[in-house]
Amino acid sequence: MKLFRWIGKIFLKVILWFFIVSIGLVIIYRFVPIPITPLMVIRLAEQSFDKEKEVKLHKDWVSLDKISKNASQAVYAAEDQKFLEHHGFDIESMKKAWEGNKKGKNIKGASTITQQTVKNVFLWPNRSYIRKGLEAYFTVLVELLWSKERIMEVYLNVIEMGEGIYGIEAAAQHYYQKPAAKLNRSEAAMIAAVLPNPRRWNPKRPTPYILGRQAWILRQMNNLKPIEFGI
Repeated sequence: MKLFRWIGKIFLKVILWFFIVSIGLVIIYRFVPIPITPLMVIRLAEQSFDKEKEVKLHKDWVSLDKISKNASQAVYAAEDQKFLEHHGFDIESMKKAWEGNKKGKNIKGASTITQQTVKNVFLWPNRSYIRKGLEAYFTVLVELLWSKERIMEVYLNVIEMGEGIYGIEAAAQHYYQKPAAKLNRSEAAMIAAVLPNPRRWNPKRPTPYILGRQAWILRQMNNLKPIEFGI
């Protein structure tokens, strides 16, 4: 019995410290730039063990007011058109994805910008139930403690946008030799078009599929109201 009590106490302490550390980290990241993410570390390790790849990490944090509004509008249109409405989860899209998976179809689009931000900042690329549970937990925390503006700012600064390229500033400099503040609608839409698989597709060498996706994103950008924060 003493052993079980000891194990129970240890377990409760671990859980308590997890909540303290996770909540504290979310609060800190509400105000400071994210220095590095688990995905960046994993990619660096992969590059280190692959002799054919160059070890590189290009990222440059910029505040949202130094990012073209076209970039926010493009990812809003491409990745999560209910971003300003939901509280971290797009229930309707999740139901469609669930029904599609039961029928053997691979339906994408259920992951919101908040969830993608959480996966990049706090977690690792994995499809386990543990990872999904932690993703849900951090998504709730982030929606409670961050503003939508902050979520978008972090998302645009940490998202993988190419081999060793993270964030909209690094992407703008690499692909268009200009700062993120100067991205036009076409360029922003092209970057957003490759986000589902940025290491496979390249904005400078778009496939017919990516060109079609860019055109669709541009239409969505025109149809949607301009994304506004502070609401």
